[in-house]
Amino acid sequence: MGGRPLNELVDLDGMSKVQLSEVTGEGRHAYKAIEHEQEDNLEHVHLLHIPEDNPLTSNKAPKISIKDLHRYTDSGDLILSEISLDISAGSVLGIIGPSGSGKSTLLRAINRLWEPPPASIFLDGNDITMLDVISVRRRVGMLFQLPALFGGTIADNLNYGPSLKEEELSHEQMIELLRYADLDATFLSKSVVGLSVGQSQRVALARTLANNPEVLLLDEPTSALDPVSTQNIEGTILNLKMQKGLTIILVSHSLKQVQKIADVVCVLADGNIVETTYPSELHHSTHPVVRRLLEAS
Repeated sequence: MGGRPLNELVDLDGMSKVQLSEVTGEGRHAYKAIEHEQEDNLEHVHLLHIPEDNPLTSNKAPKISIKDLHRYTDSGDLILSEISLDISAGSVLGIIGPSGSGKSTLLRAINRLWEPPPASIFLDGNDITMLDVISVRRRVGMLFQLPALFGGTIADNLNYGPSLKEEELSHEQMIELLRYADLDATFLSKSVVGLSVGQSQRVALARTLANNPEVLLLDEPTSALDPVSTQNIEGTILNLKMQKGLTIILVSHSLKQVQKIADVVCVLADGNIVETTYPSELHHSTHPVVRRLLEAS
């Protein structure tokens, strides 16, 4: 690391393949499993560790540990190359990079929207490919860039995930979820029809939180939002970290956004990690990809 200091919309709601296929065609596509070859004799490892002087560091094992994760297309083109990261509990990791660099693919691997190779991704030290996939998706919630709410009221949406476990949220619990998503209690009885994109995104976030996830994956969550809605979502992300202690992984095209929110920034290019650093240290980077991102911001 060159001596640098380091530190749904389908949200899946724990649904099975059959349940999701009954909801939306996009959901069926999200669950489609594609087999990919696994290479042997891995040589290059790029580890991201939060430094010992960072207050987020603990003596515990990382919340998420990624070891030599790689993926190729069916035609043999590289998507991810031997990615290795350790992500501390309660921290926010920002992932940036050019389009097609593998950012979303990496995110989708963490909650098994595509199946990673065995022993490549660990949640609290456990290989996620050895865990029940529904359990993984409840513990690792995911929010995409375009909201896709279920029909009915906002309360119906919030209760969907818990209902799969034969549970029901109390009125107070639903109000608390809305508060985390920067919405007030009057939204509970509202229909999802007529909501703005920003409001829908925040409802989708509240619905994801209804499963009480330990990790929150955010894939360009504000790319379709106006500046005010974007600011609201960014504030919500920071509140979730501070108030609920969530481990958050944010994929964004906005360098300014990750500089504002993230504790650590990981830069991907052509499926490789090319830089890991504090947000405040990005401007010191000499890597051409980082320089282009800085010039464009």
